[in-house]
Amino acid sequence: MRKWLILIALLLLGGTFAKAQTDSLRLGYSAQGNVVDAATGRPLESVHVSIPGRHQATVTNADGFFIIKSDKPIDTITCSYMGFRSKTVKGGSNLWIQLQRESLLLAEASIITGDPKSLVQEAVGRIWETYCTQPQLLECFYRETLRKQNRYTYVAEAVARIYKSAYNGYVSYDAAALEKSRVLVSQRRTDTLSVKTQGGPNTAITMDIVKNNAILFNKEDMDLYSYDMLPPTYIGDRLQFVVRMTPMAIVDYALYNCTLYIDRELLTFTRIEASLDMRDRAKAVRVMLVSKPFSLRFIPEECSVVMNYRQENGKTRLEYFRSTMRFACDWKKRLFRTKYTAVNELVVTDVRPEAQPITRQQRFRMGDFLPDMAPLFYDPDFWKDYNIIEPSESLEHAIKRLRKN
Repeated sequence: MRKWLILIALLLLGGTFAKAQTDSLRLGYSAQGNVVDAATGRPLESVHVSIPGRHQATVTNADGFFIIKSDKPIDTITCSYMGFRSKTVKGGSNLWIQLQRESLLLAEASIITGDPKSLVQEAVGRIWETYCTQPQLLECFYRETLRKQNRYTYVAEAVARIYKSAYNGYVSYDAAALEKSRVLVSQRRTDTLSVKTQGGPNTAITMDIVKNNAILFNKEDMDLYSYDMLPPTYIGDRLQFVVRMTPMAIVDYALYNCTLYIDRELLTFTRIEASLDMRDRAKAVRVMLVSKPFSLRFIPEECSVVMNYRQENGKTRLEYFRSTMRFACDWKKRLFRTKYTAVNELVVTDVRPEAQPITRQQRFRMGDFLPDMAPLFYDPDFWKDYNIIEPSESLEHAIKRLRKN
């Protein structure tokens, strides 16, 4: 039916590495720093960092660190994060940005009432008018990683273009193309994983839940869930309704546990958190797995996605996508399982001025695998002309170890 739509990440380790195309933007100005919780000092991950009045953006890494680049001097930057007040500061090279938690006023909290299912249905009905009605060409940074236990065995990165047709169109018109990419793979034979799933930047296209209503927002599936109103929260400076969707029916395919954040004024989906229902592991396996050796057992543990959407020029578009898949594998003749964590992450770093469609020859196809299309990972200045998600300290350490091997 539509089970391929939730194929979350990843990987086919190994392969022949082809030369990638480049399209340098020559971003000569930058601002960098750390974003933390003002109350605790804890680093904040996935904070959206943007330049007011421009399309350029990025997110903080797991250490709360970011670098944002531009072709013009950066006077100010704005940081926004769920549950915290947005903050605009002057650009600089060693910023320490403390975000304050946003407290809800009783008057605001008291108006969050009503039927949560009707609220979701109304937001779904408004997609065609509140989201982008014209095609867009998005520049994105994409990273996928695989960890075996707690050790990274694979890192791939790419700058990609994603063509998004209007939200009153079809997801089949959307496409991705690689501009520049690189990969680093462990050379240990014991790290080679024979499990095959699909990934790449296309994952953010097929899993755009707001646009691709075959996943969740169709009448047939929406009637399979119960709806609960949760306490409201802020994303940036905007108050959000929060609705939880929980499967309440048994069907022949896996459903999701979802938390939806809906802008109170615009009734647009600002954030969606969805995780595959793992109560029936056989259904989860059919969703997550493409192929494996016959004697290998695949044990699913988690398959989840997070999507953030951004309001810009009166319309809403995709801003950030992250998928996480946790699973264990063992061979039938062995006693111990090996646990794996696969993560795909994509952030929209710029919006091209002209939405030129991606040609058929340039497209990253559903059957493509990033390791087969990317060169090796050695140039330290590989991304100097692009906005990216900076690697965390642990990922930088992993990259150094993989290079040595």
